[in-house]
Amino acid sequence: MPNVNSAASAAGLAGFNALGAAEAEAELLACCACRAFARVVAARRPYPDLDGLAEAAGAAVRDLAWPDVQEALAAHPRIGEPPRDGGRAARETSWSRQEQSGVDAAGRAVLDGLAEGNRAYEERFGHVYLVCATGMTAEEMLSRLRERLRNDDAAERDVVRAELARITRLRVAKLLGDTP
Repeated sequence: MPNVNSAASAAGLAGFNALGAAEAEAELLACCACRAFARVVAARRPYPDLDGLAEAAGAAVRDLAWPDVQEALAAHPRIGEPPRDGGRAARETSWSRQEQSGVDAAGRAVLDGLAEGNRAYEERFGHVYLVCATGMTAEEMLSRLRERLRNDDAAERDVVRAELARITRLRVAKLLGDTP
Protein backbone atom coordinates (compact mmCIF):
# COMPACT_ATOMS: atom_id res chain seq x y z
CA MET A 1 0.00 0.00 0.00
CA PRO A 2 1.31 3.50 -0.79
CA ASN A 3 2.84 5.48 2.03
CA VAL A 4 1.73 8.81 3.48
CA ASN A 5 3.45 10.67 0.63
CA SER A 6 1.36 8.85 -1.96
CA ALA A 7 0.20 10.39 -5.20
CA ALA A 8 -3.23 11.00 -3.69
CA SER A 9 -1.96 13.00 -0.71
CA ALA A 10 0.82 14.73 -2.63
CA ALA A 11 -1.41 16.00 -5.43
CA GLY A 12 -4.75 16.07 -3.61
CA LEU A 13 -7.92 15.32 -5.51
CA ALA A 14 -6.33 15.72 -8.95
CA GLY A 15 -3.71 13.14 -8.03
CA PHE A 16 -6.33 10.76 -6.70
CA ASN A 17 -8.49 11.13 -9.80
CA ALA A 18 -5.42 10.42 -12.00
CA LEU A 19 -4.44 7.15 -10.26
CA GLY A 20 -4.98 3.83 -11.95
CA ALA A 21 -7.92 1.80 -10.62
CA ALA A 22 -5.77 -0.56 -8.51
CA GLU A 23 -3.82 2.33 -7.00
CA ALA A 24 -6.98 4.29 -6.20
CA GLU A 25 -8.53 1.22 -4.56
CA ALA A 26 -5.40 0.69 -2.47
CA GLU A 27 -5.54 4.31 -1.31
CA LEU A 28 -9.23 4.02 -0.43
CA LEU A 29 -8.62 0.89 1.65
CA ALA A 30 -6.79 3.19 4.07
CA CYS A 31 -10.09 5.01 4.59
CA CYS A 32 -12.35 1.96 4.83
CA ALA A 33 -10.80 -1.51 4.79
CA CYS A 34 -13.44 -3.07 2.57
CA ARG A 35 -12.66 -4.15 -0.98
CA ALA A 36 -16.24 -3.58 -2.21
CA PHE A 37 -16.17 -0.01 -0.87
CA ALA A 38 -12.82 0.73 -2.55
CA ARG A 39 -13.99 -0.71 -5.88
CA VAL A 40 -17.21 1.33 -5.94
CA VAL A 41 -15.63 4.65 -4.93
CA ALA A 42 -12.65 4.26 -7.28
CA ALA A 43 -14.93 3.37 -10.20
CA ARG A 44 -16.93 6.59 -9.80
CA ARG A 45 -13.94 8.86 -10.43
CA PRO A 46 -13.29 11.58 -11.36
CA TYR A 47 -14.70 13.60 -8.47
CA PRO A 48 -15.16 17.35 -8.94
CA ASP A 49 -14.25 18.23 -5.36
CA LEU A 50 -13.49 16.78 -1.93
CA ASP A 51 -17.12 17.13 -0.85
CA GLY A 52 -18.22 15.00 -3.80
CA LEU A 53 -15.66 12.33 -2.97
CA ALA A 54 -16.54 12.39 0.74
CA GLU A 55 -20.27 12.13 -0.02
CA ALA A 56 -19.67 9.24 -2.43
CA ALA A 57 -17.52 7.49 0.19
CA GLY A 58 -20.18 7.91 2.87
CA ALA A 59 -22.92 6.67 0.54
CA ALA A 60 -20.83 3.67 -0.49
CA VAL A 61 -20.35 2.71 3.16
CA ARG A 62 -24.06 3.02 3.90
CA ASP A 63 -24.83 0.76 0.89
CA LEU A 64 -22.43 -2.04 1.89
CA ALA A 65 -23.79 -5.51 2.56
CA TRP A 66 -23.32 -6.53 6.19
CA PRO A 67 -20.44 -8.98 5.43
CA ASP A 68 -18.61 -6.07 3.77
CA VAL A 69 -19.17 -3.91 6.85
CA GLN A 70 -17.71 -6.74 8.92
CA GLU A 71 -14.64 -6.78 6.64
CA ALA A 72 -14.13 -3.09 7.41
CA LEU A 73 -14.73 -3.58 11.14
CA ALA A 74 -12.01 -6.22 11.30
CA ALA A 75 -9.40 -3.52 10.59
CA HIS A 76 -10.48 -1.25 13.46
CA PRO A 77 -8.78 -1.44 16.85
CA ARG A 78 -10.77 -1.63 20.05
CA ILE A 79 -11.39 1.72 21.69
CA GLY A 80 -8.73 2.25 24.34
CA GLU A 81 -6.30 -0.30 22.92
CA PRO A 82 -3.35 0.27 20.61
CA PRO A 83 -4.09 -0.38 16.94
CA ARG A 84 -3.52 -3.94 15.81
CA ASP A 85 -1.08 -3.59 12.93
CA GLY A 86 -2.02 -6.73 11.02
CA GLY A 87 -0.08 -5.45 8.02
CA ARG A 88 -1.74 -2.05 8.06
CA ALA A 89 0.20 0.91 6.76
CA ALA A 90 1.72 3.39 9.16
CA ARG A 91 -0.78 6.08 8.20
CA GLU A 92 -3.82 4.01 9.21
CA THR A 93 -2.21 3.20 12.54
CA SER A 94 -1.43 6.89 12.97
CA TRP A 95 -4.98 7.88 12.03
CA SER A 96 -6.44 5.42 14.56
CA ARG A 97 -4.21 6.81 17.31
CA GLN A 98 -5.22 10.39 16.44
CA GLU A 99 -8.91 9.49 16.30
CA GLN A 100 -8.79 7.77 19.68
CA SER A 101 -6.53 10.33 21.35
CA GLY A 102 -9.32 11.11 23.82
CA VAL A 103 -8.34 7.98 25.76
CA ASP A 104 -4.78 9.22 26.33
CA ALA A 105 -5.66 11.19 29.46
CA ALA A 106 -8.23 8.72 30.78
CA GLY A 107 -7.95 7.35 34.28
CA ARG A 108 -7.72 3.68 35.16
CA ALA A 109 -11.43 3.36 35.98
CA VAL A 110 -12.48 4.66 32.54
CA LEU A 111 -9.91 2.49 30.74
CA ASP A 112 -11.10 -0.55 32.69
CA GLY A 113 -14.70 0.38 31.82
CA LEU A 114 -13.80 0.58 28.14
CA ALA A 115 -12.04 -2.80 28.25
CA GLU A 116 -15.04 -4.39 30.01
CA GLY A 117 -17.48 -2.64 27.67
CA ASN A 118 -15.53 -3.74 24.59
CA ARG A 119 -15.74 -7.36 25.75
CA ALA A 120 -19.47 -7.10 26.47
CA TYR A 121 -20.13 -5.39 23.15
CA GLU A 122 -18.19 -7.97 21.14
CA GLU A 123 -19.93 -10.79 22.96
CA ARG A 124 -23.35 -9.22 22.30
CA PHE A 125 -22.87 -8.11 18.67
CA GLY A 126 -19.98 -10.24 17.41
CA HIS A 127 -17.73 -7.39 16.26
CA VAL A 128 -15.62 -4.53 17.56
CA TYR A 129 -17.38 -1.49 19.05
CA LEU A 130 -17.01 1.23 16.44
CA VAL A 131 -17.48 4.90 17.15
CA CYS A 132 -16.22 7.97 15.35
CA ALA A 133 -14.02 8.93 18.29
CA THR A 134 -12.55 12.10 16.80
CA GLY A 135 -12.98 14.89 19.34
CA MET A 136 -14.52 12.63 21.99
CA THR A 137 -13.24 12.10 25.50
CA ALA A 138 -12.79 8.59 26.84
CA GLU A 139 -15.74 9.19 29.16
CA GLU A 140 -17.94 10.08 26.16
CA MET A 141 -16.80 6.97 24.30
CA LEU A 142 -17.60 4.82 27.32
CA SER A 143 -20.99 6.44 27.81
CA ARG A 144 -21.90 5.90 24.16
CA LEU A 145 -20.73 2.27 24.36
CA ARG A 146 -22.97 1.62 27.35
CA GLU A 147 -25.95 3.24 25.60
CA ARG A 148 -25.39 1.18 22.47
CA LEU A 149 -25.30 -2.08 24.41
CA ARG A 150 -29.06 -1.53 24.85
CA ASN A 151 -29.67 -1.55 21.07
CA ASP A 152 -31.15 -4.51 19.28
CA ASP A 153 -29.15 -6.00 16.41
CA ALA A 154 -30.91 -4.05 13.65
CA ALA A 155 -30.60 -0.70 15.41
CA GLU A 156 -26.94 -1.32 16.17
CA ARG A 157 -26.16 -2.23 12.58
CA ASP A 158 -27.64 1.12 11.53
CA VAL A 159 -25.48 2.93 14.10
CA VAL A 160 -22.36 1.03 13.01
CA ARG A 161 -22.94 1.98 9.36
CA ALA A 162 -23.38 5.65 10.30
CA GLU A 163 -20.24 5.63 12.46
CA LEU A 164 -18.21 3.87 9.75
CA ALA A 165 -19.43 6.42 7.19
CA ARG A 166 -18.37 9.31 9.47
CA ILE A 167 -14.91 7.79 10.01
CA THR A 168 -14.52 7.13 6.30
CA ARG A 169 -15.44 10.69 5.34
CA LEU A 170 -12.85 12.05 7.78
CA ARG A 171 -10.21 9.68 6.47
CA VAL A 172 -10.89 10.60 2.85
CA ALA A 173 -10.06 14.21 3.77
CA LYS A 174 -6.88 13.02 5.50
CA LEU A 175 -5.97 10.89 2.48
CA LEU A 176 -6.05 13.97 0.27
CA GLY A 177 -4.11 16.05 2.76
CA ASP A 178 -7.11 18.12 3.83
CA THR A 179 -7.25 17.25 7.52
CA PRO A 180 -10.51 18.42 9.09
